[in-house]
Amino acid sequence: MSLRSHPLLPFAAALMGVGFLSLMDAFMKEAALLTGAYTATVLRAFIGAGLIAPLWLSRRPAMPSRAVWKLHLTRGVVSAFMALTFFYAITKLPLAEAIALSFIAPLAALYLARVLLGETISRAATAASLLGFAGTLVIVGGRIGGGKFDTDAMLGTASLFVSALLYAYNFIVIRRQAQVAGPMEIATFHSGIGGLVLLTLAPFLWEAPQGAAWLPLLAAGALTVAGSLSIAWAYARAEAHALVPTEYSGFVWAAIFGWLFFREPVTWPTLAGTALIVAGCWLAARRPAGVPVPAA
Repeated sequence: MSLRSHPLLPFAAALMGVGFLSLMDAFMKEAALLTGAYTATVLRAFIGAGLIAPLWLSRRPAMPSRAVWKLHLTRGVVSAFMALTFFYAITKLPLAEAIALSFIAPLAALYLARVLLGETISRAATAASLLGFAGTLVIVGGRIGGGKFDTDAMLGTASLFVSALLYAYNFIVIRRQAQVAGPMEIATFHSGIGGLVLLTLAPFLWEAPQGAAWLPLLAAGALTVAGSLSIAWAYARAEAHALVPTEYSGFVWAAIFGWLFFREPVTWPTLAGTALIVAGCWLAARRPAGVPVPAA
């Protein structure tokens, strides 16, 4: 068996991608605090597209078909607002806490699959949702009990829930996209379309970027490309339900980078709430023996 065909390689690539994107979150929080979440999100998208597009075009690729274009546009639009709401949220909340709350996305995906795909929600999925909801209450309750649920925390939490819902829909799109397009193509259109969509709001939200914000923005753009390539490569070679658990390593990275960059402590309510949410996601992802995985 060659190294490139090793069954654990997609998991390693997905874990590496999550690590890249977690470090990107830390740089983006720094940039967003300096120059605003909107400006930082737009510039990150165009920096990422500027880095990856020449590499993709140098391979003289065929242009996407109409069906693939539709997938690229759908994910680009969804990802644009998913990123904007998330980066706004992390300017209001500690990184680890924000990542922990964002883990409700796989649970929300269960209900989106019910609405959009007509899938049945099992008893296990219902129990998983209750665990996830309990986890969010523990995290938010820890803030309220500590007297830290101020206006900023409320805005950050609300924005994060919007981002998580968009990310849940992203789960439905990304597997199909990874099956019909290569990692470089996906990363190019993901960044480029996202940036163009957000640019339409420039007359209302644009702030001139601070000089000190350019270094973290460049780092964030490069890490976005690296993370997107790693995750797209992994999702093209393994089932989505098997790779989703790698997302939870993001909490560990967020706790590390939150402390290194911003000296953010990780509270016991955050740890307890994260454990409940992850337990819910694990319960939802379980499949009875002998039940086949549906084709993407």
